[in-house]
Amino acid sequence: MQKIILTFIFAGMLSVPLAAQSSAPKTPVSSSEAVLAAWNEIGRKLIAMAEDFPEDKYDFRPTPAQRTFAEQLLHMAGSNDLFISPAKGQKPVDDESRAHFATKAAVVAYVKKSFADGAAVLKAKGDRGMSDKVVNPESGQTMQLVDLAYEAVEHCGEHYGQLVVYYRVAGLVPPESRPKK
Repeated sequence: MQKIILTFIFAGMLSVPLAAQSSAPKTPVSSSEAVLAAWNEIGRKLIAMAEDFPEDKYDFRPTPAQRTFAEQLLHMAGSNDLFISPAKGQKPVDDESRAHFATKAAVVAYVKKSFADGAAVLKAKGDRGMSDKVVNPESGQTMQLVDLAYEAVEHCGEHYGQLVVYYRVAGLVPPESRPKK
């Protein structure tokens, strides 16, 4: 009986290093891959909201002082241009007016384009480009592109959180909060 118990203990001791090896950390991603992954993830969530929220509620605002759901999306997508344009060496275009994007389809297309354009810039710049110096159009501060990219991701995350509240106040459940099938 002792031999059997010792055999199980010994086998268990051997399996720990094997288990540790199988759960070893994956190869680290590069700085451009990391920011691209964060960009794409927040983009996925915001695009899902833009597509999901009912069109008849696009002009919903929780209080009179706040932007409408559509205005939140347009502001966020327009702000993405404040990252994309300097990364491309261009001047940002301020074109986030609801008058320019009167339908849900137009808003969704603009949101999708802003994330696709940002992803394309990040891919094109790669790791070398992440250290490029750019001027933040809002602050006038010179910074590395990677820092401006993370500011854009953070800004999108802030608006994602606000839009979750819009969903809840409107009596809806955000896509990310729904049970997975």
